Amino acid sequence: MPLLDVAPIEATIDIAAPPAEVWSLVSDLRNMARWSPQVVKTFVRTPVAEGSTMFNINRRGFLVWPTQAKVVRFAPEQEIAFRVKENFTVWSYRLEPVGSGTRVTARREAPQGISDLSVGLTKRALGGVEVFTAELQEGMQQTLRKIKADAEG
Repeated sequence: MPLLDVAPIEATIDIAAPPAEVWSLVSDLRNMARWSPQVVKTFVRTPVAEGSTMFNINRRGFLVWPTQAKVVRFAPEQEIAFRVKENFTVWSYRLEPVGSGTRVTARREAPQGISDLSVGLTKRALGGVEVFTAELQEGMQQTLRKIKADAEG
């Protein structure tokens, strides 16, 4: 039975660049390896669109693990979201115009809970659900700061 009582986590940042420019960065999912403290490499075989799949190599210290994901929402210059097969979570990046720039909100939600496999591995190898969730929250903030630096640089 999946862990069902999972609150979303999110982080937001304002970027001094227009939505089209920020979208060109965020919608290229291969960039996640440059920005995310956990993603080492992302492989996408087709142009990114709803239904596209990707394969990720993730790392935390000496631990390395693969994940597969599928793009479940794709609205150019507005939102991209992907669902991770192994843990059921949905990660999204939502863009909103603000003044002459863009507000980007990163969010992780688990509308179907988090898989037993993922919860078990998180408890045994990643310090537990609370610890790992806090780490993911900080990782979101780091990712957004790097997106901002790329978009404004």
